[in-house]
Parts: sequence; structure tokens; C-alpha cells
Amino acid sequence: MDIKEIQNLIKFVSKSDVAEVTYKTDEFEISIKTNNGSIVYAPEVSRPMPTIANHPAAATPTVTSNQPESSQAEEDTSKYVTIKSPMIGTFYRKPSPDKEVFVNVGDTISAGSIVCVIEAMKLFNEIESEVSGKIVKFLVDDASPVEFDQPLFLVDPS
Repeated sequence: MDIKEIQNLIKFVSKSDVAEVTYKTDEFEISIKTNNGSIVYAPEVSRPMPTIANHPAAATPTVTSNQPESSQAEEDTSKYVTIKSPMIGTFYRKPSPDKEVFVNVGDTISAGSIVCVIEAMKLFNEIESEVSGKIVKFLVDDASPVEFDQPLFLVDPS
């Protein structure tokens, strides 16, 4: 199963009334569960299913958003464009630990510029900006888990 198929499965689960989907092959198992509208993703590679069935809370990591909860922050960001994560994975600002970050706050980017990488299933996926503008704010910390469609950056398009 490639990353596109996983993304399509996540989209299906998020748009449907299905509470849980488990996809199992000889090589791996993926469980996607919804909990009050949020997706819980638990990849299982060569692990026995009884572990999940007996202890779902311990075996299923919940990925949470690192967004600020204040209403003032929402009002201030209305003029900005949000760059969102196209997949579930781990967010990195650098292509590797010994390299420079892709972008900093205040940097001007153009559509197609690489702004970060997201690691998903041992693959590092370069994330390109779909807008041009100036980076205003990072919404997630480096090396933190991100969800599908989670806001990553705020960009001032003006």
C-alpha cells in the first residue's frame, strides 16, 4: 500500500460515518478510528492483532493538534493563508539534521517552494507551498506528529 492509497483511505473514513477501518495484509496492518470527528491513526507492522484488541488505548497513539486555542489568534490570522499537511506523519523543518531549515518566519516563498518534509512510513515527503507570500508563523514544532489536513504554516499572501 503506497502513501496515496493511505491518504485515500483516511479521506474516506473522515467523510463517512464509519467509526473504524482496519486494513490488513501479510506485511502490515493499518487501523484508522474516528473519535468525535478527529482521526486516530495506528500503523501496525508485523504486530499481532490481540494487542490492539485487548488494549486499544495503549496501542493506538492519538495525534493531537498543536494549534493555539485562543479566539484572538483566530481573528488575527483571518487575512493569512494556511499551508496544511497533505498526510499523517512527522513534521521536519530541515531535510536532514545537518542541513539548514527550508524556511524561517519572515522568509518570502513562491508557489512550488519546498517548505518542510513530512516523514510517513520511513519516506520523507517534500511539502511544496501552493501559495506565494511571506511566512508569518509556524503552527507546529519541529519533529512533532501531524495529522492529515492539520495547519502547518501561516502565509501572508500580500
